Amino acid sequence: MGWLRTILGAVFGSGRNVIAETAEVFRPNAEAADAREAAFQQAALSQMAAEFTGGGGWWAQLVDGLNRLPRPAMAFGCIFLFASAMHDPIWFAERMQGLALVPEPLWALMGAIVAFYFGARELHKFRGSSMQKEAARIIAQAPAVARNVATLRALRHDSPGAADPGPDAEVALAAIEVTDNPALADWKRAA
Repeated sequence: MGWLRTILGAVFGSGRNVIAETAEVFRPNAEAADAREAAFQQAALSQMAAEFTGGGGWWAQLVDGLNRLPRPAMAFGCIFLFASAMHDPIWFAERMQGLALVPEPLWALMGAIVAFYFGARELHKFRGSSMQKEAARIIAQAPAVARNVATLRALRHDSPGAADPGPDAEVALAAIEVTDNPALADWKRAA
């Protein structure tokens, strides 16, 4: 019996449990892991509570207020664009023609800023040669955009010559051709 006591004493003796200590090498102690997790959650909650205590003075409150502006500003800006497209389509089309001149890398940069602001992690590859190609595309497209803007402005109801028939002789003759107009005849009789 002495030899069994010696072996069990070596394994479980002197306040140690060699089997449990060996098992913890392969699987963490659940009780200790729960204690660490609880301490981590308590620290995270304390940090979050410290952010909302209202301290820090007027500057911190101003910066906090400014940090809350972009999301509603973007939402209301999109709603404004839809409303302006319905209210004044020509004004809206002029602005969209201006946006056609924005280079792709700048759109990518704007997209990355918005994506990072809203929490997404996005990586865009940028090469110098793509910027040169984009600059050449914009330079080639600029005259067409300028013509489109001029055409859109000519379509406004208050622009000079909006009713001009142009070089089309049939339209010009049709515009000055006298036809029977009962409303005009009634107006002339009344005057």
